[in-house]
Amino acid sequence: MRASIEEYQAVEKAAQKFVQSVAEGNSQPARELFIDEAVLFGFLDGQLEHGSIEQFYRNVDTVTAGEQFKARIDVIDVEETLAVVRILEEKWGGRIDFTDYLLMMKIEGQWRCVAKAYNQNSNTIQK
Repeated sequence: MRASIEEYQAVEKAAQKFVQSVAEGNSQPARELFIDEAVLFGFLDGQLEHGSIEQFYRNVDTVTAGEQFKARIDVIDVEETLAVVRILEEKWGGRIDFTDYLLMMKIEGQWRCVAKAYNQNSNTIQK
C-alpha cells in the first residue's frame, strides 16, 4: 500500500535536518536525524569514506557550505517503516556537487536515518 502524502511530507521534513546541517555548517540538526549506529559510505575527492556517521559530522562542522550552496530533497519511496531519500547538493564548500542517498526508518514514530551513501560528481573531484 502506498504511503500517504502526509507520510512523504514527514520524511521530507526529517531530511530537511540533513540539509540544514550542511547549509549551516553545524552537525547538531543532523545528529537529531541520524541514529547513533548510522553508517556512511562514499568517496570524497577520490578517497573512500566508510564507517561511523561521525565522519559526516566532522565534515559538516569543519567546512562552510558557502553562499553558492544549493540543495534539493527528493523522497523516492516510503513503505510503512522504510524510506529512501535522495538529496542533490551543489557547490558544497564552494566546489563540490554530491548526490546523497539516505536510508530512513520510522523508529518509535520518528523518521530517523540509519545509513548515508553518496557520490561526489566526478567533475568536482580535487586530486
